[in-house]
Amino acid sequence: MEISVCSATSSENGDVGSQRDLRLVPERLHRREQERQLEVERRKQKRQDQAVEEEQSDFFAVAFSRERAAVQELLEGESSAERLEEAAARLQGLQKLLNDGVRFLAAYDLRQGQEALTQLQASLAERRQELQPKKRFAFKARKKDSASVPRGGAAADAPATEGIAAPSLPSKAEGALGLSWACGFSHRDSQVLEMSADELSQRDVLLSELSGCTVRLYGNPNTLRLARARGCKVLCGPVTTSVFLEDCSGCVLAVACQQLRVHTTRDTRIFLQVTSRAIVEDCGGIRFAPYSWSYEGIDRDFEASGLDRSKNNWSDVDDFNWLARDVASPNWSILPEEEREIEWD
Repeated sequence: MEISVCSATSSENGDVGSQRDLRLVPERLHRREQERQLEVERRKQKRQDQAVEEEQSDFFAVAFSRERAAVQELLEGESSAERLEEAAARLQGLQKLLNDGVRFLAAYDLRQGQEALTQLQASLAERRQELQPKKRFAFKARKKDSASVPRGGAAADAPATEGIAAPSLPSKAEGALGLSWACGFSHRDSQVLEMSADELSQRDVLLSELSGCTVRLYGNPNTLRLARARGCKVLCGPVTTSVFLEDCSGCVLAVACQQLRVHTTRDTRIFLQVTSRAIVEDCGGIRFAPYSWSYEGIDRDFEASGLDRSKNNWSDVDDFNWLARDVASPNWSILPEEEREIEWD
């Protein structure tokens, strides 16, 4: 008798379980249908995004090529102040076009565009130099005491002409930089180096082979390049176009510009104001903070540079070596607020 009761109970439990499974089937099917619909929507959105990016890339390629050819034509023709000013204005538009393309262009296309822009900026600087009138220098007639001249030639820091106190410059375009620069400092160790607004105005500045130096650039240069610097502090007024760092380490930089590119640089703090997105490549230990250097006349220099002081993308950085958008790059970071207080002077 007990066996009959147990069998009946088991049968009833089995029926209840079967009914529960039958009720769960529509729910599982419904969830699977929802997941399928979501996946369809994701794929559709991805195709739409790819189509938009391809359309934007095509537009960029046509516009960039057209403007680049226009600038080259202006620079290759007979030089005049008007033609060079038009070329400079078009270059700024070309830079803005490239800055806007950071959102959708591939890293290779960005690199190619920046290299083309750098070459055009260098050509513009050379043409500007050619238009400047030749200065007549008056050499000192008196003979120097041989004891006052270091072995191997003239004193490195003494100007060769009377009344001219120009900073030292590389005699040729240095190494892989491949550019002609108007002014700057080179091969200095543990010195305080300064340039005034009159010396800097719309000129291209190269700082190279510096160690333990403090450099203050009071004014509005056209471009700035810092190469092979170790343990230096570089403070610069607003730069009209681009700032390049290459092969630097342990430095502090304060700069405002349209575009910043940092290459093969390590353990460097950058206090930045930039109207586009900064770019780092082959770097490590780069830390960013807002631009905070100030000096008398900086408002005038910002006005001359054409930079929009209300627009600062100092924390928007693209790392060409880190393409994962959902994971932060390990090569750069934001400088904590408690570490941003610094004695500039």
